[in-house]
Amino acid sequence: MAALSRAESLKLYRFMRLNRMVEERLVNLYRQGKVVGGLYRSLGQEATSVGSAFALRPGDVLGPLIRNLGSVLVRGFKPRDLFMQYMGRADAPSGGKDGTLHFTSLERGVVGPIAMLGELIPVMAGIALAARLQGRNIVCMTYIGDGGTSTGPFHEGMNFASVQRLPLVVIGENNHWAYSTPLAQQMACGSLADRARAYGVPAVTVDGNDVEAVFQASKDAVERARAGGGVAFVESVTYRMKGHAEHDAQAYVDPEELDSWRTRDPIESYASRLAAAGTASAADLAGVDAAIGQELDEELRIAEASPFPRADSALEGVYAPAARDEEPAVANTAESRTR
Repeated sequence: MAALSRAESLKLYRFMRLNRMVEERLVNLYRQGKVVGGLYRSLGQEATSVGSAFALRPGDVLGPLIRNLGSVLVRGFKPRDLFMQYMGRADAPSGGKDGTLHFTSLERGVVGPIAMLGELIPVMAGIALAARLQGRNIVCMTYIGDGGTSTGPFHEGMNFASVQRLPLVVIGENNHWAYSTPLAQQMACGSLADRARAYGVPAVTVDGNDVEAVFQASKDAVERARAGGGVAFVESVTYRMKGHAEHDAQAYVDPEELDSWRTRDPIESYASRLAAAGTASAADLAGVDAAIGQELDEELRIAEASPFPRADSALEGVYAPAARDEEPAVANTAESRTR
């Protein structure tokens, strides 16, 4: 395993801290009534999103879920994009038509999540297959939570990707809770990795709160997929430190269990590791934090200055344009049967 450079280590730290601080600003906006819809935190899971996405190359395709805000930051989206997206502003990636991470940017190699859990796996498998047919050597990466591995599309998608030996990396986020259902009450096998192995998929389990461990496992999987080795699965064992969404008070979680995981905070643990290795001093990391705070002040100012979308733009980008100007976008059913 090649050691990370100082610059790479600091990037990992910065992206994790940026992930958390962006979400802290979003919590403030939510409590001010400025967030349209719900707010889903990734508190405690930042290492999984950041470490995995950091293993991708330009040109690869990422399919994040709602707790993978850090991954889209790694792929080049700015905090303003996320602030505007959650506030439903016209300049948001979805143009104000949807919230959370439900947006797609093919130019940046990001495919937005689909509401039905598990569905992104067959979608990303399809993209990987299309890239192969086009002769493009890219890797697709997506995520699935422990609850999502109990859905049909997860199993169908994993089987298809395995049989076709597609360049797909699936990150299984084992955060111990599917909303309020604990892992032991939704699956009898020992791990998420076991479910992937059932389809002949190589799978590893890593400490999801160790950003370097996640990065290395993801990098190995990405390189294997790019070399033609087919789909791979990385189970990242972490913990959801907040409720399912901001409105969920987590009353079903044992407070002692929650406290024990707080001692394994991925960001603070990595900060201590960098300091112990002499990679960065406490002052260096404090400087990173301060710079992020200043950046977010400006990013939020820009986002709040963005207008809400025009009412007459509601259908823009929703329906495909007509094939020819004189033809309707949807053919008349009676006419189409006579042709």
